[in-house]
Amino acid sequence: MCGIFGWIPSPRYERHDIHAIAQAQCEALHHRGPDDQGFIVFPADRSISPFTEQSAPQHIPFRLLLGQTRLSILDLSPAGHQPMRTDDGCHILVYNGEVYNYLELRKELEEEGVRFHSATDSEVVLQALSHWGEKALLRFTGMFALALYDAREDTLLLARDCFGIKPLYWSQGEYGFCFASELPALLRFPAVRRIADANAAYQFLCYGQYDCGPRTFVQGVNHLPGGHVLKISLPYTTGEQCPQCYWRPDISRTASFNFSDAAAHLRELFLRSVRLHLRSDVPLGVALSGGIDSSATTCAIRHLEPDAPLHTFSFIARGSTVSEEQWAGLVAQTTGAIRHSVEVSPSELARDIDPMLKALGEPFGSTSIYAQYRVFQLARQCGITVTLDGQGADELLAGYAGYPGERMATLLHAGHLIAAARFFAAASAWPGRSPSYVFQHTVRQWIPAWLMPLALRMVGRSAAPDWLDMAALRACDVRPLRDDTRKIRFHSHQHLKQTLAYQLSWCGLPQLLRHGDRNAMAFSIESRVPFLTREIAEFCLSLPEEFLCDMQGRSKSVFREAMRGIVPDTILDRRDKIGFATPEYSWMTHLADWVEEVLADKTSIPYLRLDVARREWRAIREGKRVYTASVWRWLCYTRWTQIFSIENA
Repeated sequence: MCGIFGWIPSPRYERHDIHAIAQAQCEALHHRGPDDQGFIVFPADRSISPFTEQSAPQHIPFRLLLGQTRLSILDLSPAGHQPMRTDDGCHILVYNGEVYNYLELRKELEEEGVRFHSATDSEVVLQALSHWGEKALLRFTGMFALALYDAREDTLLLARDCFGIKPLYWSQGEYGFCFASELPALLRFPAVRRIADANAAYQFLCYGQYDCGPRTFVQGVNHLPGGHVLKISLPYTTGEQCPQCYWRPDISRTASFNFSDAAAHLRELFLRSVRLHLRSDVPLGVALSGGIDSSATTCAIRHLEPDAPLHTFSFIARGSTVSEEQWAGLVAQTTGAIRHSVEVSPSELARDIDPMLKALGEPFGSTSIYAQYRVFQLARQCGITVTLDGQGADELLAGYAGYPGERMATLLHAGHLIAAARFFAAASAWPGRSPSYVFQHTVRQWIPAWLMPLALRMVGRSAAPDWLDMAALRACDVRPLRDDTRKIRFHSHQHLKQTLAYQLSWCGLPQLLRHGDRNAMAFSIESRVPFLTREIAEFCLSLPEEFLCDMQGRSKSVFREAMRGIVPDTILDRRDKIGFATPEYSWMTHLADWVEEVLADKTSIPYLRLDVARREWRAIREGKRVYTASVWRWLCYTRWTQIFSIENA
C-alpha cells in the first residue's frame, strides 16, 4: 500500500517551494508508505525535462507535481520506486493499491510485446493503462487509487477501484487542483481552507450518516467515488470538475442458476478470490470477529493452504453481551490458527480518540471503530503487514439483520400476499427483530421524504434537535430531511437488491471501507477484502432475492450453503450479527467525567450547540434521559473540529 499526492497549481501558486510541499505530503502520508518515497516535477516551461526528487531545484515555476510514499508488498526491491514511468516517458504513474491478477495481466501484456523491469503489480498497472487505456480499469481485480499523467495529451487521469476500497481525495480552488490519499494530507496544500461542510455535519450529527456520496466533512473537498474516473487537462483552468462513472452495481440481470448450483458457483468464486488475495511477499493475518464473513475468510485460507502459518486477530469485549469471543475461539481452534486478541478499557478509548481521529481524518459513527483500530494495532505489534477482512459481504449477501423490510416490500410489490405473510412471521422470530421492527422497515420503503419529519416525531425523534444550530444550518441551505443522499437510484421493484446496490456504492459500504483503510494504514498494514471483487458482486446481485434472504428470513442464505464443509456448521447456523461491537453505553458511563469535560469546552463548534448537548448529557447521566448514539457523535465531531482547526463557513 502507499500514499499518493499531486498538485496542478494555478499560475498564482506555481512558484511555491517544491521540496517543502512534497515533504509536507510525504510526512502526512508516511504511515501509508514508510518504506520509500519520491516525487516528480514538471516545469512550467515544457522545453525543460521533468525533475525527480534528487534533481528538482527548490524554486522553479511548475505545472504538475506527483508524489508517492511506498509500503512494499510485492517486489520489495527499489525497482518498485514511484513515480513510475514507461520507457518512452509518455505515461507517469503514482499508484496506491494491489491488483491481485497482475501475473495474468502481465502475461497478456508480454505476449503483446510489452517489456517489464520489475516484479511489481505497479508496473503492470502502468503498462496496462498505457497499452489498453481506461478500459484496463475493468480488467483489474483488486483495490486501487491512482493518478496517470499522459504527456502526449497533457492530461491527468485519476481513478479509483470499483468499490472505493482505496481512498482518493481532491479539491480545486484559487490554488489550482490537488489530490491526496487522505484528507489531512490534502489540507496541507497551500490555501486549502478548513471550513466545515454544513450538509455533512447535519447528516452526521442528526442521523449518523456520513461518507454518502462525494462530499466530505470539509467544504470544497471531495472524495472520488468508487468506480469513477476524473480527467483534468493541463494547464489548470477554473471550472467544475465532473467525475465519470466506469462501473456501478447492476441489478437488472438475473442469473439462471438453481440454489444448489448458485451456492457451488459462489463457493468457487470466493475461494478463487481468497487465493488471489493471498499473493504477497510479506506475512499475512486475518481480522477475525467470529461472524460468518471473517470466519469464512479464515477457513478458506486454511482450506487453500493447509500448512501455511495462519494468525488471527480479534477484539474481545469480555463480560459483555456483544462479545464474540467464543465464536472467534472456535474458528481459530478449527483452523489451527495462532490466535491473538485484545481487550480494551474505557480509559484507553479516551486516550486514543485524538490519534485515531488524526488517522481517520473525519468523524466516525461509533466506538466499534475503535475496536477495529486496536485489532490492527495488535496485528502490527505481531509483525503482520497484510490482513484479510470480511468487509463487503453484508452489502452483497443481505447480511446484518437480513433486510426483512426490503424483502417484504418486494413480495408485496409482486402481489405475493400469502408468501409475504409467511415471511413476516418467520423473519420476525429472528434475534434482534420483532414484528414491529419488520413492519417499520417495510413501511419505510414507501414513505416519501416529505412525510419523514412526521414519521420521526411518531417514534420520538426530531429532524431539528435543540442541540443543533439550525439557524446556521439553514443559512447554509441545509434543510431537514432533504433527500440528498439518494442521488443514485436503482429503479427496480426488487427492493432488497436495490438497497444492497445503493449501500454498496453510495451510503453504507464507503464509510466502512474508510474505517478499515485508515485504521489499517495507521499501523502501515494493508487490509485486503476478498469479498469485494467485481466478479463476486455482479454474480451476487444477479441472484434472486430469496437466495440472499430466504423465506425463513435467513440472511446470506446462498453463502451459508456455499461454505458448508469449509466453515463449521455452528458458525454458519448463527442467527445473530455482532462484529467488532463494543459496549458503548457502558464505556460512556465509565467516562462520564471525560464526556463532561469535552462538552464543557468553550470553543465554538460549527453547527453544534455544546451548551445544550452538555445539558442533555447531564440528564442522561442522572437517568432522566435514555442514552443515544448522539452522545458519541457530539464527542467525536467536537474533537475532530478542534484537532484539525475546522471553522464555520
